[in-house]
Order: sequence, then C-alpha cells, then structure tokens
Amino acid sequence: MNLDRPFWSVMVPAYEPKRYLEQAIESVLAQDAGADEMQIEVVDDGSTEVDVERLVRNVAGDRITFHRRPERGGLCVAWNTCIERARGHWVHILHQDDLVLPGFYHRLREGIEREPDIGAAYCRDILMDEDGHWHYISPLESRTPGIIPDCLERIASGQFIRTPAIVVKRDVYRKVGGYSRELVYTLDWDMWKRIAARYPFWYEPQPLACYRTHNSSETYRLIHAGADIVDARKSIEISRAYLPREIADRVSAKAAERFSIEAVKNARRLLGLRDVTAAFAQIRGALQCSHSWKVVLSVIGFFAWAVWRFTLRIFKRLVVSLG
Repeated sequence: MNLDRPFWSVMVPAYEPKRYLEQAIESVLAQDAGADEMQIEVVDDGSTEVDVERLVRNVAGDRITFHRRPERGGLCVAWNTCIERARGHWVHILHQDDLVLPGFYHRLREGIEREPDIGAAYCRDILMDEDGHWHYISPLESRTPGIIPDCLERIASGQFIRTPAIVVKRDVYRKVGGYSRELVYTLDWDMWKRIAARYPFWYEPQPLACYRTHNSSETYRLIHAGADIVDARKSIEISRAYLPREIADRVSAKAAERFSIEAVKNARRLLGLRDVTAAFAQIRGALQCSHSWKVVLSVIGFFAWAVWRFTLRIFKRLVVSLG
C-alpha cells in the first residue's frame, strides 16, 4: 500500500445544507484518526443560498478541506467529483443528511485488512427521521463479519446497501468508472452491481451508519414524482450486461418484483398523506416494472385499502353531519 496516501477519504457532498451538515461532520470528527490517516473534505455542489464554507469552518476549523463546484451538477456529478478528489486508499461518500456511529471506520478497516482483495465493505444501516429518531434497522445478512457469498446475485436482486453504510476502494472506483449519468435514483445501486461483478464485498453486521429520511430530500422528490420506479426499471435493464447469462432473467425479475412491491408501499404512504397524484404514479410504475402475482396482489390490496379508507371517511362525515 502506498504510504503517502491516507487510508480514508471521507467525502461529504453538500447542496444548500440548512440543518444536518453539522451533524454529519461531527459524526466523522468523533472518529478522526488524524490528517495522515483520514482526508475529510466537503464538496459543495454550487450552493447559492448557504455559505457552506463558513459553516464548515465554524464546525471544524481548518481540519476539513473544502471544494466548491462553480455550478450545481446534481447528485451524480457531485459524487463523481468526490471520487476524483479523493486521495485515500478507501473512499466513503457521506451525504450531508446522514451520519456514522462510533466504530464505523474502525470496524470496516478491520475487515479490509483481513481481506485485502475485497472491492467494498459495508455495514447494516439505520433509517432515521428528520429529528434523528430511529425507525428501521436493515435486516441482518450474517451474524458474523465476513465476505458475502454469491455477492453479485444478492446485490443485483435488490437495493439494500445505502450510501452512508458503504466504503469503496479508490482503485476500484478507477477501474469500474464513475457513477452513471443515465440514472438519477438508482445510480448507487448500479455502482454496487458493477463492483460486485468484479470484486467480493465485506459485511459488518453491526449497524454503524444512519440514513435520514425527510420530505425535503432528493430521494423523497424522486419518489413523489414516480421517477424512482422508472429509474429502477432502467437500472435493471442496464445491469443485465453485468450478470452471467444463466442468472440474468431470474435475478432481474426478482429485482423488478421487489421494487414494484416497495412502490405499492410508497403509494399507501402517499395516499395517506392525500397525495393522490404521487400515489398513483407509484402504482402505475409498479405495474410497468413487474407483473408477478405478488405485485398484482399488492396492487389489488392497495385499491381495497383505498376504497375502505375513502368509505370510512365518508361515513364519519355523515355521522358528524347527522349528529
């Protein structure tokens, strides 16, 4: 290993950060191994409303380097800028809304040093809301740390690795290329598939990264527009080129089914928020992505629930009017 590089590059893409960037930075600084071991840099994607550099300096002084793109490029461009500017042997892209828990870098480095041929390492993650309250922990894939068996097939079957939970070898990014400009929602999943087609992955069962869900995020915007399921279909077709021919159809069908069922769940949540247009965009996308019996039954269940919900609302109004 070339000793003139730090072990880690923690790259934090940011755009108009008004609430959470400070928490993301502090979660990294709490595990800071020093500049010789860890590059930490915030990459501002052309913010115009927030002085991101001042915010960074207020939190970290000169410990963190800062780079500002001249204009907004979007998620893909920001992530690729992070890769290009990373100097460390291992790269962690930590978005402004997310954070890492104590032990993240230590535990993943242990796995990396045990298995130097891996291309990426990841841990379980926690979903948290806008106030930092946890509401979901990703399923346990293995009770012990180690290399994931049948890595490509498992990763290509569905997106279950969220960006704050994974680190990628810098040389691997160089070999497989940057994040795809063809995709807007599943560009991270596409990257994991491309890496898994060539390298093993290390898994850490401890949940050591937090992914924040909130209504002002780019993820929510894409789901609201129905662009998530459209993008998933595109990613599934693209990744057929990465998959062995004997598993391509089966794995692609499984991935399509999983995304479609998730879209139906999103539709229920959106209809609960009375966003009918967004809910039906999710249902339409689900049926375009997969026609499996599980998806059809999920859609039927959605409409049955929607009719019951509407009927109950009318009944309550009627009772109130009569009372």
